[in-house]
Amino acid sequence: MMATLAVAAGGAAGSLLRWWGTLLAARIGWVEFPCSTIAINVLGSFVIGWFAAATLPGGAHPASQELRLLVMTGFCGGFTTFSAFSLQTVDLLRAGDFTGAAANVLLSVVLCLAAVAAGHWLAIHA
Repeated sequence: MMATLAVAAGGAAGSLLRWWGTLLAARIGWVEFPCSTIAINVLGSFVIGWFAAATLPGGAHPASQELRLLVMTGFCGGFTTFSAFSLQTVDLLRAGDFTGAAANVLLSVVLCLAAVAAGHWLAIHA
């Protein structure tokens, strides 16, 4: 039961933070290209990379299974937006913006993989 509550609490927090990030992006004018989605995915990828490595039993900050579920499954699952990324990519394609769609895919995949690697490296070496 505690694991379920941890995932639910983390998911609620991550989803709310993602929504606030989207509102902020709209307020500053990031509406034509899905910059907020890319930024959220990169940040979430960094967090999950760092947390996954840092909280292992032999890591710098060992954590309980419930805390790992709260952050990695709940928070990062609610915060990162690959479903939104996929929909926005299809929307760009449907609008005929093939360059924008390709840029969205390339930036999202490359930057998120780099962020996971950076978070993992920082957790091990810091």
